[in-house]
Amino acid sequence: MDRELLFGKTLEEIKRLAKGQGNCISKEQIAEAFSKLGLAQEQLALVEEYLKEHKIGIGEPLNPKDYLTEGEVRYLDVYLEELKGMDAVTEGEKEAFSLSAMAGDGQAQARLVEIYLPKVVEIAKLYGGQGVALEDLIGEGNLALAAGVSMLGCLEHACEVEGMLGKRIMDAMEECIYENLEQARKDKKALEHVNLVAKQARELAEALQRKVTVEELAAETELSEDEILEAIRISGNQMEYIKGLT
Repeated sequence: MDRELLFGKTLEEIKRLAKGQGNCISKEQIAEAFSKLGLAQEQLALVEEYLKEHKIGIGEPLNPKDYLTEGEVRYLDVYLEELKGMDAVTEGEKEAFSLSAMAGDGQAQARLVEIYLPKVVEIAKLYGGQGVALEDLIGEGNLALAAGVSMLGCLEHACEVEGMLGKRIMDAMEECIYENLEQARKDKKALEHVNLVAKQARELAEALQRKVTVEELAAETELSEDEILEAIRISGNQMEYIKGLT
């Protein structure tokens, strides 16, 4: 496998392992995971810094209150207080509900959702501080949980339920974070295009002593006519130096 691909794959595996350990990973686990790549201590230190930026503790878990906003901490306290009002269940009762849910019992599935709501919160805390509000992460996790309890029929044992539901919740939150980052990247690129088109239009108009066309701008920039038109649209058609805008 290509060295860069192996590095990226290993990094994702480390992040997933840390999530399963309460958002914590040891230096020894990091060194072992990257042993095939023969990284120097300086490179491993950079990996540790990267993990810390993604709210993963090295050696010990981070305190969620260190990276959650004050609003998120307040929301979390209120939400957890509401969950305390739900009836607690024993491990035996949880297993019974799991078996019934696996058999397709709708009431058991609904009860299982209630039982695992606190689990969603615990997982959401692991993904906090990565660009998505804690409330949104919990919402995505709850949706994944509600859908997941109806898909337990493929399991053979009740002990597999928590693992399957936990994975679905984590996958949903990771997808939410990815989509948010991807949208942020697109928004940044769109803003860069708007600024570039506005700047080039002004400079070209000043040089030609008249308004310029989209075709002329395309010739002056590396953007296509469609990209320029999109930038104009995003600006609300407010680029005064471009011909034909109202």
